[in-house]
Amino acid sequence: MVANRLFWEDDVTVAVANVHVHYRVPSTEHVSSSRSSRSARALTKVTGGQPKVLVRALAGVSLAAYRGESVGIVGTNGSGKSTLLRVIAGLEVPSRGQVVAETSPVLLGVNAALVPDLSGEQNVRLGCLAMGLSPEETERLIPDVVDLAGLGKAIHYPMKTYSSGMGARLRFAIAAAANPKILLIDEALSTGDAAFKERSERRMEELRAHAGTVFVVSHAAQVIEEICTRAIWLDRGRVVLDGPAVETARRYRSWAWNVSKGEHAAAKQQLKEAIEAGQPSRIELTTPIARGSWPRHARPH
Repeated sequence: MVANRLFWEDDVTVAVANVHVHYRVPSTEHVSSSRSSRSARALTKVTGGQPKVLVRALAGVSLAAYRGESVGIVGTNGSGKSTLLRVIAGLEVPSRGQVVAETSPVLLGVNAALVPDLSGEQNVRLGCLAMGLSPEETERLIPDVVDLAGLGKAIHYPMKTYSSGMGARLRFAIAAAANPKILLIDEALSTGDAAFKERSERRMEELRAHAGTVFVVSHAAQVIEEICTRAIWLDRGRVVLDGPAVETARRYRSWAWNVSKGEHAAAKQQLKEAIEAGQPSRIELTTPIARGSWPRHARPH
């Protein structure tokens, strides 16, 4: 998908321009290797340190998201999905590249400052206030948030008693309450029963109907097919394919099935064909942001 666009044209809400995220992490790979020199192993033992390797979490990712879109992000563990959401949310500064958003994105589970010792209902109130809602707005929205979360009597129990799925459902309900223009969801919609799935999908449709943009990260390609209008397949920090949700998710699901079955030759061919079918986006920002500036988001002028 080629997107040679000037930022803020064509209803763009988020622009990611050639973003790289690199980490240096300790690694014992070479120290434990038989090929490692005796002096290197001795030095490591004396200093207590470990050599570091460069990990490329994102490697040149570019995309433009638009009002009314629901963008799914698929990929295996370590492909860069959650890192991309954190960069868009402004919680992580890229090593290189720029991210600009029309309004401040809400990353599910991070923007709501929840307290484990408080009840779910008390956390709903706290989370809404933390996102900038007035006390009056908060009290008016509490019943809707509680209904969307669908936790029953557990809404009155301390949140530390919740399962991870229950906590994810409550965070989604709180984040969606503020009607954010840009909502970032990491795996939460894969939890819960069919009734919660239906309620959450309906809530996402309402957000999109009000010109919102939703990003959804999920390992379940079928979830992306069902609730998204567009999907981005990441692999090793790079965009493999960016296109219609159904086509992209099904290509990814077929590739992942072959990988899981050890059909590496077939998977390699599918990956090659997907890369060839897609064309890398190129995003040009009309309002450059200085390197290292914070926050990473700016309103259009």
